[in-house]
Amino acid sequence: MTAFDHLNEIAPNVIWDGVIGRSLHGAEATLAAIELEPDADVPEHAHVNEQIGILIGGGLTFRIGDEQRELRPGATWVIPAHTPHSVTAGPEGATLIEVFAPARTDWAGHERLPPSAPRSF
Repeated sequence: MTAFDHLNEIAPNVIWDGVIGRSLHGAEATLAAIELEPDADVPEHAHVNEQIGILIGGGLTFRIGDEQRELRPGATWVIPAHTPHSVTAGPEGATLIEVFAPARTDWAGHERLPPSAPRSF
């Protein structure tokens, strides 16, 4: 096993319709490159993982708890564990990087697509 990989060689998981993630899993955390298709919806959900992210491209309407914001590239967020949140991508879609702690072991059962070059990284 090697400590190195390349984003193009990581098979993406289908997280929701129109949302894929390429993830690196460590013992304590997951780093994920997430792509949302235009107007994709991530329904309200919560999980045991703390979630920290940065929007790299596109736009999002993000709701965390009772707070909602329109986000553009460079925006960041921190979602405490067990906090309800939801996202809708803008008409251009969105590209983001997120860290989850503890690691996202629940993604292992999601559909995997063949490795491919990410849309906008």
